[in-house]
Amino acid sequence: MSDEPIDLLTALASFDQLWSPRIVTRVNDYDVRVAKVAGEHVWHAHDHTDEFFLVLDGELRIGLRDGDGARTVVLPRGGVYVVPRGMEHRPSAPGGASILMFEPSGTSSVGDRHDEVPAHVDATTGHAL
Repeated sequence: MSDEPIDLLTALASFDQLWSPRIVTRVNDYDVRVAKVAGEHVWHAHDHTDEFFLVLDGELRIGLRDGDGARTVVLPRGGVYVVPRGMEHRPSAPGGASILMFEPSGTSSVGDRHDEVPAHVDATTGHAL
């Protein structure tokens, strides 16, 4: 990781792939990841960790479902939300968005449990910039 400041707009401009997070830095044992997103991700859950989302640009929707039913959280630019560990969720961005996420290093982008992963979703633990 760099010991220089990181410009998130420059980091986002360095790649085009959707749903393919890039690790911009680490904080303790957590990755700080950025991603460009559009369309739908996959329903998935992280059994052992919460997942933090910050919308840098656009709008992100996060579908949530559990034994009590389903709902959707809508995050505008600047919005943050934490998906609790074990909660099934599916991020989507019909108009496209850029997001920042905090996750423990090594966390899979499709979680511990997931539906079939579509070709447009990168099942990864994050890529270096």
